[in-house]
Amino acid sequence: MKDSQPLYSQTNRFLGARSRLQRGGFCLLGVPLDLTVSYRPGTRRGPQAIRQASHVLEEFSLYQEQDLKEVPFFDLGDLILPAGGLQRSLAVIRTAVAELAQAGCIPFILGGEHLLTLPAVEALVAAHGPDLALLQFDAHADLRCQYEGETLSHATVMRRLAQVVAPANIYQFGIRSATAAELAYARTHTNFYPFEVLEPLGQVCPLLANRPLYLTIDIDVFDPAFAPGVGTPEPGGQTISTMLAALKLLRGLNIIGVDIVEVCPPFDPSERTAVLAAWLVRELLLLWG
Repeated sequence: MKDSQPLYSQTNRFLGARSRLQRGGFCLLGVPLDLTVSYRPGTRRGPQAIRQASHVLEEFSLYQEQDLKEVPFFDLGDLILPAGGLQRSLAVIRTAVAELAQAGCIPFILGGEHLLTLPAVEALVAAHGPDLALLQFDAHADLRCQYEGETLSHATVMRRLAQVVAPANIYQFGIRSATAAELAYARTHTNFYPFEVLEPLGQVCPLLANRPLYLTIDIDVFDPAFAPGVGTPEPGGQTISTMLAALKLLRGLNIIGVDIVEVCPPFDPSERTAVLAAWLVRELLLLWG
């Protein structure tokens, strides 16, 4: 058996998930990667916490007056990742996402630390081409060249992705933490919108019509008042209503992959971070399902 061959654990399914994989539909995939977190570990528990929290919610969304029963999506379970093997883990993630793309499904990843976005996007660029646009909603720029001597880290993921897609294809929203070097790089190379989400996204969306889009949401884009269970909390984030209004702007665009990352259950005994992430999954599935 090759190290990069994906294996899956049997888990509780997300609220309303179908029993069979359907071509053209979304496929939830848990990726419990938790190897480069720099402050508070525990994101490996994120996927299961999100699934468990989903059963607090209704399948019907009053915000959109739609029901998950109308959305063809499947929950594949959690990837089994090699213990302590970062490169092998990234290879497993890359292979799993590539297989979903080849099956005609849209991967919707539950994380897990943010570095998982790198192999996911690598797989989807191979499937959809280098014109893929990457939309990042996050508290942190994640544009460091290296962090503590490592080039592969949740703190460097967007810089590595700028080597996979053109930096001009990266759109960063809601950022409120960066080094001076990251800020200089972002202002020169990416589409950088610090602090704000709703207004700049409204300006960008018309430019993205018909392009393949990958959406990565670090749950710490929300203010810690709404999402305290994260690896690296940063005050001053987005409200739930602002983020929902922003994401509704993406309706009708060509979404080819999504991830929600950095849910860290050990640091939120209230479970409201996981509930928020599950709510976000429901609303996004309804937006595009």
